Amino acid sequence: MASEESAVNDDQAPAAEPAERDPKVEAAVAAAEAAGIADGGTVRLDSWIWAVRLVKTRSVGASACRGGHVHVNGERVKPAYAVRVGDEVRLRHDGRERIVVVKRLICKRVGAPVAVQCYVDNSPPPPPRQSAAPAGVRDRGTGRPTKRDRRDLERLRGLKDSAAAARTSRRGDEEQPGR
Repeated sequence: MASEESAVNDDQAPAAEPAERDPKVEAAVAAAEAAGIADGGTVRLDSWIWAVRLVKTRSVGASACRGGHVHVNGERVKPAYAVRVGDEVRLRHDGRERIVVVKRLICKRVGAPVAVQCYVDNSPPPPPRQSAAPAGVRDRGTGRPTKRDRRDLERLRGLKDSAAAARTSRRGDEEQPGR
């Protein structure tokens, strides 16, 4: 057991070197471990992915497991699957695949700085966000739009068809039977 702890500490030694480690985070990690699972223990999968903040609620984690969106070591698993240290968890959630390796077992939800220390994130980078250009936005101070500008704006907003249909229906109403 002491050799396992020294192996775990050896893995963490490079991360402990920088002076940037926050003592508050260290205290929170220690508290989470004290309240957590003993060495060799296991935790329910849905509970663990919720505790390390991969999903917003435990029920969302359980639904993801039931829906086949969570795989552990390449196998589709149920929410009650017992996660162990070293397992690779693949989670598809919110249009993104997260691949994490379990580093620490916790059963209670913790803050984000502590949660990040409980797994190794091997996920591909998220796709870049594409911002859509605002349709029909005019610069301030350019004055009233011309008739051509208004038609272009209607076309952009998809209002042209409904405006044209309204104009043709009005023309049909105006026809007089005597003419």
